[in-house]
Amino acid sequence: MLTSLPNILTLSRIAVIPVVVALFFVEGAWPAYTACALFAAAAVTDWFDGYLARAWQEESVIGKFLDPIADKLLVAAVLMMLVAVGKISGLVVLAAVVILLREVLVSGLREYLAGLQVSVPVSRLAKWKTAIQMAAIGVLIVGRDGPSWFPTEMVGDVGLWAAAALTLLTGWDYLRAGLKHMLDTEAPRKRGPVAAKTVR
Repeated sequence: MLTSLPNILTLSRIAVIPVVVALFFVEGAWPAYTACALFAAAAVTDWFDGYLARAWQEESVIGKFLDPIADKLLVAAVLMMLVAVGKISGLVVLAAVVILLREVLVSGLREYLAGLQVSVPVSRLAKWKTAIQMAAIGVLIVGRDGPSWFPTEMVGDVGLWAAAALTLLTGWDYLRAGLKHMLDTEAPRKRGPVAAKTVR
């Protein structure tokens, strides 16, 4: 199943990361636009791989494992490079930190809940968060190399703050759902010995 088209699209998002990172070290407008185009193409595959897997009934365990990892690796790598080259600076760095911390939180929750055989569906708000986040990051990749008539950096900064705000909301939703399952799992353990003692 690793060679199925949905999984190949997922793997392509991981494969493009070194190329995008390398372009940050090249000065000029064309590397910025090329990196933006590659990032945008990778973001589009995030929608297509899931859609094709469901439509062709090719959903696989490895695909479900790789898909969120590919997204987080891509976003984390690009955000760190944006900070490194100064395309994200000042207080906007906090928005990037919020986004990265939320990704770590959600990854931990998903891993824990997977052990309980519980899946947390992606909400519509989370999908909006991802769309705004990807668009903002793409604009920030171009940054100061954008056209003079368009406030590229301001649009990217505002978009990243909007994504960070939605990140907090969706992160809380995931955390609340995770805590509910954790508490439901712990409750029988606490009641177990008491119930056994009562029966005796």
